Amino acid sequence: MAKRATREKSRSYDDRSPKSKVRALFPEKPAWSPIAGEEIETRDKSYVRNIRPCSDNQRLLLEAIDKKNVVVALGPAGTGKTYLAIAKAVEAFEAGRISRIILTRPAVEAGENLGFLPGGLEDKLAPYLRPLYDALSDRLGAKRLKLLLSDGSIEIAPIAYMRGRTLNNAFIVIDEVQNCTYGQIKMMLTRLGWHSTMVLTGDPDQTDLLPGMSGLAAVGEKLSALEDVGVIRLGDRDIVRHPLVAGMLTVL
Repeated sequence: MAKRATREKSRSYDDRSPKSKVRALFPEKPAWSPIAGEEIETRDKSYVRNIRPCSDNQRLLLEAIDKKNVVVALGPAGTGKTYLAIAKAVEAFEAGRISRIILTRPAVEAGENLGFLPGGLEDKLAPYLRPLYDALSDRLGAKRLKLLLSDGSIEIAPIAYMRGRTLNNAFIVIDEVQNCTYGQIKMMLTRLGWHSTMVLTGDPDQTDLLPGMSGLAAVGEKLSALEDVGVIRLGDRDIVRHPLVAGMLTVL
């Protein structure tokens, strides 16, 4: 009886008292989070914070996306071109300004021959579209991304599937445009419909096509003459990856 009374007494003792030596297994206050000032219930949850530019050129890119319907982002790897574009697409979708997000990129092997890939069509295209999935999952969370993909709110497809379509009320991100020919880029630009925004991202210096086949540089030069089209050129100073990336790109 004495042991039972002791156990009952310990249960009724206030664990939150500063004098208590017993601490709750799951404290009421959340643990430290790298996103300061925001409550995150689970790891698999969309960000509630707005992205912030890390350089002047990134700021110009974000402003151009807000103001213009067609934006071309040119720059080396690691400057945040694709991530910023997808983040703005998710932001517009969450605000209800668009009804769907369309992400596309060419299915071009980066200097390698992968050979025959097993599985259905989605399985074969998955390696090429994986970077877009990663960026979306980072902004939306895996569960919500899967739901939006299943109901068609988000579509990820290769450029070859875009011909003949009119993309209304959508945010279109065309990634790795340096691997598109002039004709392919022209075809994609003419898909733009009403109440839509289109962002093209690419690095003219890292094309996987044969010399002279990429049309990104030529398209960027010609579109620069249009006031309603934003052409943003990022440089080595805008790289947000490891500092060595900028250093290596200057000598390679």
